[in-house]
Amino acid sequence: MPEESQITCLVDGEAISLETGLQLAELEVGLRNRIKRDYPQSQPSDYICGHHLLKYRLDHVDAMINADLKQTKKINHKLTKALQSDDYDIIDVNDSLKESLTFGQKVSDDVARFGGSWGFIFVFLFVLIGWMIVNGLHVFGVDFDNYPFILLNLVLSCVAAIQAPIIMMSQNRSADRDRMMAENDYHVNLKSEHELRLLHAKVDHLAQNQVPHTMEVERFQLEILGEIRQELAELRTAKAAADSAERRESHHEQVDHR
Repeated sequence: MPEESQITCLVDGEAISLETGLQLAELEVGLRNRIKRDYPQSQPSDYICGHHLLKYRLDHVDAMINADLKQTKKINHKLTKALQSDDYDIIDVNDSLKESLTFGQKVSDDVARFGGSWGFIFVFLFVLIGWMIVNGLHVFGVDFDNYPFILLNLVLSCVAAIQAPIIMMSQNRSADRDRMMAENDYHVNLKSEHELRLLHAKVDHLAQNQVPHTMEVERFQLEILGEIRQELAELRTAKAAADSAERRESHHEQVDHR
């Protein structure tokens, strides 16, 4: 082998050929940094043999896989914790309000429900028209509120004055229900946003790190297989040379014996 084709391996200092060695400047940055960490005195112009380079490639692949698994496990842990979190006080509004109902609140709800129905309008019209007919036509000799029906105006005013605050109490309960539902919606939206952030982080990790690392690992696998095939070819060549030398030696021994 010519002298100029001989180079030295950075790791063990053994002489290697240009065909079996690779310059550090030709390696990937991550792989070169890993070698630089073990051999701080190394230079980009130094060479490393395929046998030792194979070890560093395997270590680099393992490091990338472990880093991806660690990051994925971390994101999955956060996502699982967020899904199982009980920090959000989600309550059933209807059940909560139903359990806290007082007698007065039930009455106010019933009055408001009846006061806002067609049944109330029909009953009110019937009483109003009957009142005016009885007092205007003196039916059965009854005329306790003659025209212009001053007592009827007083009664209507009293009904309106009593009905208004009762309806407002019912409206206050509706406002409480709306407030509790808004709080529930806020907590649900907050939890959904937190979970979506984690899912986005997981998707970004897959797109930006894990998928490129997977492709890089596959490329390393192909390179490793090529190096293994080259080493096997060298071993077969060395074995064939050894067998040939052994046969020649055996042949010479037979000739000398004769």
